[in-house]
Amino acid sequence: MRAVIQRVCEASVDVDGERISHIGRGLLVLIGVAVDDGPRQTDWMVEKLLGLRLFENAAGKFDASVIDVGGAVLVVSQFTLYADTRRGNRPGYVAAAPPAQAEPLYERVCERLLAEGVRALERGRFGARMQVELVNDGPVTIVIEL
Repeated sequence: MRAVIQRVCEASVDVDGERISHIGRGLLVLIGVAVDDGPRQTDWMVEKLLGLRLFENAAGKFDASVIDVGGAVLVVSQFTLYADTRRGNRPGYVAAAPPAQAEPLYERVCERLLAEGVRALERGRFGARMQVELVNDGPVTIVIEL
């Protein structure tokens, strides 16, 4: 499982010209599921996302998590995070899980984030063509992988 995490002032997702999700201060999480991922990887990812100290304390140091600051999380499934570009110019996606495997794991991440205390969770639409807008705060962008 691989994720690109961006600390945002706000972020949103539109599908077919309709806004389906919007958050204010928090994290935008683009998440990719690999063919060998399962519940263990989703649980690790949730723990990591909730524990990351990406928000500043009064002294300006990164010392607070999204839970600590009462931030929101917007999770967007993105199989292209597993693009293989080593050969040629057309990316290959053999490492990305097929939709039937990836969607339940994506949903598990979202449900676990809610269960573990994220105050506001929004989602993209799995498998849809989405337009994602964000205002990156910092900018702060982290890539994590298990």
